[in-house]
Parts: sequence; structure tokens; C-alpha cells
Amino acid sequence: MFLYILGLVAVWFLYRWHRETKRVPNKGDKYVYITGCDSGFGNLLARHMDRLGFRVIAGCYTEKGEDELKKRSSVKLTTLHLDVSNSESVSKAAAFIKSLVGQKGLWAVVNNAGVSLPSGPTDWLTIEDFKHMLAVNLIGVIDVTLSVLPLIKKARGRVVNVASVFGRISPFGGPYCVSKFGVEAFNDSLRVSMGAFGVKVLCIEPGFFKTNVTDTLMVQNNLKKLWAKLPQDVKDDYGDDYLDKMLEGVDQRFKQLRDGDLMKVVGCMEHAISAVHPRSRYSPGWDAKLFWLPMSYMPSCITDCFFANYTPKPKVHLTLQSLGKDF
Repeated sequence: MFLYILGLVAVWFLYRWHRETKRVPNKGDKYVYITGCDSGFGNLLARHMDRLGFRVIAGCYTEKGEDELKKRSSVKLTTLHLDVSNSESVSKAAAFIKSLVGQKGLWAVVNNAGVSLPSGPTDWLTIEDFKHMLAVNLIGVIDVTLSVLPLIKKARGRVVNVASVFGRISPFGGPYCVSKFGVEAFNDSLRVSMGAFGVKVLCIEPGFFKTNVTDTLMVQNNLKKLWAKLPQDVKDDYGDDYLDKMLEGVDQRFKQLRDGDLMKVVGCMEHAISAVHPRSRYSPGWDAKLFWLPMSYMPSCITDCFFANYTPKPKVHLTLQSLGKDF
């Protein structure tokens, strides 16, 4: 019986592998719009899709990003300035794309642009910190998608949303996880509503990878800046050594978890764009598959306890604990 089940599983995986190897034809006629192409996943994806023969439209936040990408790409790749948090910039980019693609429509949009800072304990942050990140990571995704959705529907193409495994579980405070949970919800609702139009909506949920978003020094400097702005009574609650423990923890966790092979993510993005039968979700990274996603299905009491054990304890917590207080 066991061998029979094992055989069925093997056949199913073989069938899925064969089905997923099929790629769409006429790549040279298909336009792909990618946001956040200055660096990281977006930059690598733009160059990769350009080499595969797609007509890439790369949105860059800086002029330097545009210039450097052009130097490393073919003449078929088009760059444009894009600030996803600015609706005027998004609309201007959409108008340019409409004039460029014409009646062919837009084959795919990849919502890759995002920021990860500021990030820290929630009571270290202000509402403005949340607004800024949500404007880029969530509202920007929605704005860009809606601006080109008629062109996507015309081509019966794809919307690829780059969320995060932290759109499935929240191990730390701040707006990042909030924004990625929002992307997951937008992705799911859009997938359902666009299915009738032949539009495929796919979600990329990477684990920890070595990009500017997970730069250890940037994250540590962010924590130092947040700490410096805190009122003295909040600092007293956390204790003088709390910041040092946080900085040490960031260094240790990032060394343990960060994966330097960005092509694991880019490969998933490429498959979502070019496969005849793409997956609804991709979770690149060993930590995403083997740790974060399984953890996301655990009861809250288990995940809370686990994360609490790996997070520095504020001074007020230790004081209450020593007094035998229940909390």
C-alpha cells in the first residue's frame, strides 16, 4: 500500500514537472512591465527577461538606476522613471506604456517595488512610518495594477505580485508585515475576479534573501535611529541594554537565514510570466518552505511562544516576572 501511494505521488510530481516546463510562444511580441528595477530582484529580473527575448519595460526610481540598467541590457529594453507611491507618476507611466504596446496589450506586470524600513517594535514607530511603507508596498501595488489592468485584460496576460513569506506570518513589529498581508489579500481577490477574463494573477512569497531590503547595516542603523527618537519613559521600560541585544540578534538571524542566490526568486518570477501553466503561489527559499510557511499554520499560542523566546525581553517584563506578576 505504501509503495502504491509513493508511486502515485511520484507520477503526480512528474506530470506537474512536465506541465510546468511549457512556455508561451512569441516572446518578442510580449511586453513585461516591472517595477523596482534599480537593484535587487527587479534589476536581475529585467535583465533576465530581456535576455530571454521579452520586451521589458523597467520602472526605476532613480535616473542612476535607469542608466546602469540600460548599460547592461539590450536596446529592446525600455526604462522609465517610476515612483509607485505617487499616483501622478504611476499614471504617467501607464500612459507611456499604452502608447508603446498599442493593440497588443501588456502581457505582464510585476509589482516588485518595495521598502522594508522603518521596522522595529510597534511602539517605537509613528503613524507616518506606517503610511510611508503602506504607500509603497501596498497602495503602490494596487495603483500600478489598476493603471495597466485594461492592457493586461486585452492581452489576457498576467499580474505578478511580489509579497513575502511575512505576508503569511508576522514574527516582528512594524508596517512591513502589515503591508505584505495586504498584498496577499489584494492578490487573492484580484485572482478570483480576473479569472473570468483569462487573466492569471500570481503571488511570489520569498523568504530571507540578500538584497538591499535585508542589508544588516541598514536595518541596524534604522533601529538606532528609532531608539534615539524614543521618549525617555519608553527607553526606561525597555532598559539600557535592549538596543544592543536587538542589534546582536539582527546580526545573528541575518547570517543564519539570508540566501545569496537571488535567481531562486527570479526563476519563480520568470516562470510566473512565461509558463503556459504558472502556479498561483511561489515560495522561493529554504526558510520559506521548511520554516516560515509551516509556522504560519501553527496555533498562535505556539508561534507566540517561539518568537518570544528569540526576542530580547524588555526590562519591565523582567521586573514583572521577578515579582511573580501574571501577564
